Parts: sequence; C-alpha cells; structure tokens
Amino acid sequence: MKELFIKYINRECSEEEIQQIVSYFQHSDDFSEVPTIEAISQLLEDFPDMDEDSVSLIRSNILKIARDEKAVKIKRRRITFMFYAAAVFVGVVAMTYVFKESLFNPNSMKESVVESSQTIPGTDKATLTLEDGSQIALEKNKNFKTQNAVSNGETIVYTNSDKNKTAIVYNTLTIPRGGQFYVELSDGTKVWLNSASQLKYPVTFGDDKPRSVELLYGEAYFEVSPSSKHNGQGFSVFTASQEVKVLGTEFNIKAYSDEDYVYTTLVNGSIALNVENQTRELLPKQQSIHSSKYNVLKVVEADVYSEISWKNGLFSFKSKSLKEIMTVLSRWYDIDVIFEIKEPEKIMFNGVLKKNLSLEQMLEIINRTNLINAYEIENNTITIK
Repeated sequence: MKELFIKYINRECSEEEIQQIVSYFQHSDDFSEVPTIEAISQLLEDFPDMDEDSVSLIRSNILKIARDEKAVKIKRRRITFMFYAAAVFVGVVAMTYVFKESLFNPNSMKESVVESSQTIPGTDKATLTLEDGSQIALEKNKNFKTQNAVSNGETIVYTNSDKNKTAIVYNTLTIPRGGQFYVELSDGTKVWLNSASQLKYPVTFGDDKPRSVELLYGEAYFEVSPSSKHNGQGFSVFTASQEVKVLGTEFNIKAYSDEDYVYTTLVNGSIALNVENQTRELLPKQQSIHSSKYNVLKVVEADVYSEISWKNGLFSFKSKSLKEIMTVLSRWYDIDVIFEIKEPEKIMFNGVLKKNLSLEQMLEIINRTNLINAYEIENNTITIK
C-alpha cells in the first residue's frame, strides 16, 4: 500500500491501482498500516504545484471515491470518511485546491447551510494577564515586550533574566475559543496551547527552585527542558485533579472543565502521575485516563498521532462520535452546537482533515455520509438535524 500511495502522489497509478486504493479504504476497519499523514507530508514538502490536467485527474479520482461512498455506508455502525484520505494526503501540505469547486459543487450539496458566508477557522491569539491584573491582547501583527518576554502576536518567549529574584511572579495565558498559541517559558520549556485553554506559569523559575506550571483548563502539549540543564530540578504540571512530574520529556494533557475525563498522553521520556494519593508511571505511547467524578484512573495504549495532531495543524478523528467531533469543532471555530435529535450524536467517524478548512467544508464532508438529514448555521450556532 505504501508503494501505491507513493505512486499516486507521483501521478503514476494506473486505473487498476487507483481502484486498489479505493477498495482498501472501502473494506478496511483498521487503517494502522496506512502511511501516516505526517509521513506523506514529508514526501510532499517539496512537491511542485500541479498543472491543471493533473489537478483535474486528482479531483476526478476523489469524486470517484466519493461516488463509491454508498458501498461503504455502514460497517459496525462506524461510518468512515477515510475515502477523503486521498484528498487529505494530496492536499495536506500545499494542495488545498483539491477541495475547490468540483468537490464542493453547490449543485451536488444538500440544501442545508443557511448562511452563505464561510466560517473561518481559528488563528493564533491569546490574552496575557500580568501579575498586576492588567491584560494584553496578543494577536497577529501586534508586538509586545516586557523585561522578560517578547511577543510577535503569534508566540511569546520568556527569558530568565530575573532568575535571582526571591519573589515568584506569575503570568497567565488565556486562549479563547477559535484560538491557539505557543509560549516558550523562561527555562526553555515549549508549550503549545489549544483552543479554550488557560495556563498559569512563573515569569522566571530561578536556578534552584522547583519548576511548576498550572494548566487551569483546556489542552496543552509540553516539550520540557530537561532537569540536567536546571541543577536537577524537575518539572511539574498541575491540573485541577492531578500532578504530572517530569524530568524532561514530551507529553500532552487534555483537561477541559466541561469534560469529565482528563487525558495525559506521553510521547517520549517518562512521567509520574499523582492522582488522589495514587502514583502511576507512564511509558512512551501510553495514556492515563482520569475522572474524579467517576473515580477512574487507568493507563492504556495511546494513538499518539491522533492525540497530538491538533498541534500539527490537523484534526485526526479515530473512532470518534459526532458529538465528540462537534465539541472539538465548536472550540476551534468558536461556535455552539445543537443536536435537534439525539441519534446522530452517537455516529462514529474516522478521518484526518486540515484545521485550516472552513467550517462549511468540514460540515459538508460529514454531511456526505448521509447519516444526518441536514445542518444549519445561523447566529453562530450549528443545528444538526
């Protein structure tokens, strides 16, 4: 299959080989052997723009996959829109024009969208709250600078110039719905913050002081500066219900206040999780699932690629219900979601899509499964029918 994908990217597939790819997506429940989007992205990084004939050929192949959709409609009630994977892996780096007129032809759509304007995806933005309570809006093309931090509106980077100060000064970074942001802490730790998240951290840590930050709510990916660079001082991340202790590693924490479970996913290194007098150590590619409400703490094998795809500009939905997907989209596009009937909430999907698609493009892909009757977008609210 990998060889076929590479041939497809290079426009060398015969009609029979294209049908093999289509058949693979139609008849497979497990897509773990499919080359990852990240791997295919690497192949495409230096890929030149296609000429119009090639674009038309790719588009017609994608439409052919879409037409075959009905042959794969229900398999264990798991509706897979992986038939769009061809569109995604061809377009994931620079070829988003695959999603243009033909794929989203208004004449072929259901009459389901009320507003004609496109709902744009989220962007880099945040609100920085200083120790004195003053707030600064961080957004593109807006520079900001203090003695310890500099921001270009899309990132903020701290330095450790005040490491000898005895008093610890805290900043808080708040990411709204429809936003994301990157912060580099004074110790060199890198943090990517997802939509609807808030992080509290010291402006400087100090050489001989414990390093700790607090994820007040939301989701964050941490690339921690190792303790060997900080006189052996470890690093801790606190949430409302747990503490994660690390020496130097990469991990993701998802702890939204409107969700019952906290998910901690280890990418590499090792971490110790402290929850209600229990300690669990995680190995790479493991995930802890914790809920104080349901008194649950367990460790499972994680699909790391899917868990951290948000940081890399992708939505990776693997066996996710429509309700879970709409929760993710509501944060990214800053919209509310109403299910007019409950049945569609439980429909399961698989798929990988770029975060820079408009909301309408996202919804139309889901709508093409034919398992929802229609949807409406009005007054910044989506109604699923």
